[in-house]
Amino acid sequence: MTTAQASPRHPHGQHPQAPGYAAHKADHLARLNKIEGQIRGISRMVTDDRYCIDVLTQISAASRALQEVALGLLDDHVRGCVTDAARTEAAQAEEKFAELSNTLRRALRL
Repeated sequence: MTTAQASPRHPHGQHPQAPGYAAHKADHLARLNKIEGQIRGISRMVTDDRYCIDVLTQISAASRALQEVALGLLDDHVRGCVTDAARTEAAQAEEKFAELSNTLRRALRL
C-alpha cells in the first residue's frame, strides 16, 4: 500500500473484528465530546471579540487534547491491531507495520 492510498474500508466503517480501541472507546468519545465543547467555546470567544492571547491559549489546549486522543488511539492500535497481526501472519504483520510507519510519518509533518 502506498502512502497515497487510503486504508481499506469495511462496510459501514466496521472491521470484521472489534477495532483496537474498542476497550477504550467510551474514554475516547468522552474526550472528543469535551474537545467539541472546547471548540464551541473558542468560537464563542471569537464571536465575543475576546483577547487574542486568551483565544490562542484555548486553541493550544484543544490541540493538545486532540493530540492526547490521537496518542491513545495509536497506543490502542499498536497494542491491539499491530500486535495481533505480528502474532498471526508475517505478511499481515508487515502490512500493519508499514501502515503504522506511514501514519507516523504523516503525523510528524507538523
